[in-house]
Amino acid sequence: MLRAAGVGVGDEVVVPAFGNVEVAEAVVLAGALPVFADIDPVTYCLDDAAVEAVVTPRTAAVVAVHRFGRSAGIARLHELGQRHGLLVLEQGESEAPYDEIAQRRQRAAYLDAKLKGVHTPDGGDGHTYQQYVVRVPGNGRPDRDAFARAVRARGVECRVPVKTPVHRLPEFRRCVSLPETERAADETLALPVDASLTKRDMQRIVSACNALGGLLQPAF
Repeated sequence: MLRAAGVGVGDEVVVPAFGNVEVAEAVVLAGALPVFADIDPVTYCLDDAAVEAVVTPRTAAVVAVHRFGRSAGIARLHELGQRHGLLVLEQGESEAPYDEIAQRRQRAAYLDAKLKGVHTPDGGDGHTYQQYVVRVPGNGRPDRDAFARAVRARGVECRVPVKTPVHRLPEFRRCVSLPETERAADETLALPVDASLTKRDMQRIVSACNALGGLLQPAF
């Protein structure tokens, strides 16, 4: 995709560090240098102001990745691309049938209304809830990991969506400031909203999470 678009040796490509390493790897395979920009803390997609802050004369492209069922701010990124002469590419998520999306939204709405002690996602426009990602308040990663273990012990599957941001991986280690990316990696947890979940399953998720609500307090 990048090579076909004329991106190559000597070019820089702005990518998110919050997510899969494959995007940065694709940039390297094209002979270019991945440059990491911070995310919007609500959508978990590239923040356009953060992208503009890392643009240099060598920047050739931006790769916007849609995350968890929320869309990146493509209109703003295209506007930025036009100002700086950049190619703006998108990496999407696999599309689900409409009825499956509707059922996920229904389950997400139930969790939104019932969960206590975690920060529920902002639905926003067109959220398809590929993943239902909450934030666990408290002391960052230690409390999030403890919360996840306790929820699993109560029979509820959950997963950490991004264990290590790409700019912290050995092969892409960069000395850059990405506070929202690192905060999201430390605090986020994906809870189930699969269309196959029954009402009893949803009640179990709420019960497991709410049993821990208020127990995790910020460290002082």
